[in-house]
Amino acid sequence: MSAAAEVLTGKKTFSDRINRIEVSATMAITAEALRLKQSGIDLADFGAGEPHFQTPEHIKRAAIEAIEKGYTKYTAVAGIPEVRRAVVDRHAADFGSNYTPEECCFATGGKQALFNAIECLVDHGDEVIVPVPYWVSYKDIIQFAGGTPVFVQTNEADNFRVTPAMIEAAITDRTKAIILNSPSNPSGAVMSAGDVEAIIRLAHRKGIYMLLDECYTYLNFIGKPVSGGSFTDCKEHVVVLGTLSKTYAMTGWRAGFALGPKAIVASIAKLQSQSTSNVSTPVQYASVAALTASQQCVEDMKVDYIKLRDRMLAGFATIPGLTCTVPQGAFYVYPNISAFLGREGAATASQVASRLLNEAHVVCVPGEAFGTEHHLRFSYATSADVIDKGIERMRTFFAGLA
Repeated sequence: MSAAAEVLTGKKTFSDRINRIEVSATMAITAEALRLKQSGIDLADFGAGEPHFQTPEHIKRAAIEAIEKGYTKYTAVAGIPEVRRAVVDRHAADFGSNYTPEECCFATGGKQALFNAIECLVDHGDEVIVPVPYWVSYKDIIQFAGGTPVFVQTNEADNFRVTPAMIEAAITDRTKAIILNSPSNPSGAVMSAGDVEAIIRLAHRKGIYMLLDECYTYLNFIGKPVSGGSFTDCKEHVVVLGTLSKTYAMTGWRAGFALGPKAIVASIAKLQSQSTSNVSTPVQYASVAALTASQQCVEDMKVDYIKLRDRMLAGFATIPGLTCTVPQGAFYVYPNISAFLGREGAATASQVASRLLNEAHVVCVPGEAFGTEHHLRFSYATSADVIDKGIERMRTFFAGLA
């Protein structure tokens, strides 16, 4: 319905909830980069958060075998018994949690698991605490549910650490949930086990739900991976949101999960039953193979990510004025470009990102998408050659802004 028709009929076209959200910034950047690629432009692409590795062969084979065996029909909405068991067993082995298959819902990616959890728990007027910088979708998913994101500013000088004191200061009588993401997208910061535990116990005492985005849990470069699901005595207020996408290079497979109290997981499955229903059946069987086979492929990928991170940081060090914290996990760097802002054609991080794309043919995501104004996010999940090419282009571009 056109604007004129709306005036005549008194009826609006779009719902309030769809008008509360924006297109994902990372998806928008990806679409623009694809358009340029299709026109023949050679890009140094650091935009999308996606492993550059191929999905391991044993996972591919499991999907093919499932198709050949005729496992292509509907399944239970929350997943086949085998995949739910594989999720909880993997989590128990790695983190000491004690979830049952009935406390697991397999989802079409970690994003759907997060979306469903927020839709089930957050109502109009509820507040959800979100540390800054944050993953691009948190704000919009909360607002879609009618909730209010309450942003907690972290300190770059302290490597974007999220402390229990910061979280406690943001709690009000309207606080329904707290989102934690460690390792962080976009900063790569890793929360200590002590900070995670203290925040979870604080929330548990106050009856506040913890939504733990553990998308990058296994990509922890500084120690043993930590999951909030380990603190089993606080289980009634903890929802773990996980994915196979980053851990096993399975982004396009769309395989994720939610772990939590049985009643919450049942509600998540109920919502899923009215939207996507079950995850693609062959994907579920492939996920069983990923979760139950040797995890050496995960360790091998992590070793490569660390090398690529260090290569990216070494490159940044050759660009005067660019500063960057050292990411402790995930596969992102989040450099500060304050020294370049305010110059002609570079008033904001978004302007710089746009110019990098269109002039230097370097793809990144501006910090505004993550709640900060002085940063750009680069994914180093790519080849060493692309990193070297991108650094050379950025060195030339930023020198031109000086």
